[in-house]
Amino acid sequence: MKPRLKKLRQRFKRRPNQRPQQRPNPLPRLYRWRTNFIQAPLFVILTALCGSVSFLVSLVDKKGNAQHSIARFWARACIWNSYSKLKLAGAENLLGSAPAVYACNHTSYMDVPVIFAALPFQFRIIAWKVLWRIPFIGWYLNRSGQLPIDTRNPRASISSMATAAKVLRTGMPLFLFPEGGRTSDGALRPFLSGAAYLAIRAQVPLVPIALSGVYELLPIHTHHFYPGILTVRVGEPIETTGMTMRQTDELTARLRESIERLLQPKGEESARGVAALGT
Repeated sequence: MKPRLKKLRQRFKRRPNQRPQQRPNPLPRLYRWRTNFIQAPLFVILTALCGSVSFLVSLVDKKGNAQHSIARFWARACIWNSYSKLKLAGAENLLGSAPAVYACNHTSYMDVPVIFAALPFQFRIIAWKVLWRIPFIGWYLNRSGQLPIDTRNPRASISSMATAAKVLRTGMPLFLFPEGGRTSDGALRPFLSGAAYLAIRAQVPLVPIALSGVYELLPIHTHHFYPGILTVRVGEPIETTGMTMRQTDELTARLRESIERLLQPKGEESARGVAALGT
């Protein structure tokens, strides 16, 4: 009995980068139990606590700085709770608080915590309208000025794009998922033109971002975590100065190609180019 317990203990102590990145199917029972009895309840508690605090702070925090700090704390706590490690590559390509459109592949419900944990500046996110119905998360999204979009309603989508353009003109960076929804198999889906449209309309840079490892952590239609290395790779900004609306499709194609390249890095990034973010 003791050797078996020792083997189980060693299995839990293995670091994320020592596990195969490919998610096992079916997922071992230990991961499912740990998610059900430890990680999922803690995730709910963290979300409820941070959402409530953010709601109260929003009553006096007009600029949103405190709310964003709470969101980053929540995001890092969620990643810590998933037993994963977060790394950032290409941080030199981030433009800070300067107005820009950041666009990223959409792989998992955990993409949002990963993005909030990785980007060190305040921004506004354009997200699916359904998220506004979730208790605590919806409260934060609404009170912090995030932008809902319903891709199934063309008129509502046009209205959301107009609002987003106004946000960019005030100098606030924007973030969105150009695929419009999560991938079902880890591969890139066709891109919608919203990110390119906004970047050209506001004449601001379009910054590609690629997420790796987040799909394996929590794919669509699953409820259990499989921890590993979560990597955020930031590509070189694509300048849009002088571009016209007729080039929206061209810019969308360039964005998709950039993210595809980021998802297939040449060799291993050097230790200098990849920073581990504390969670």
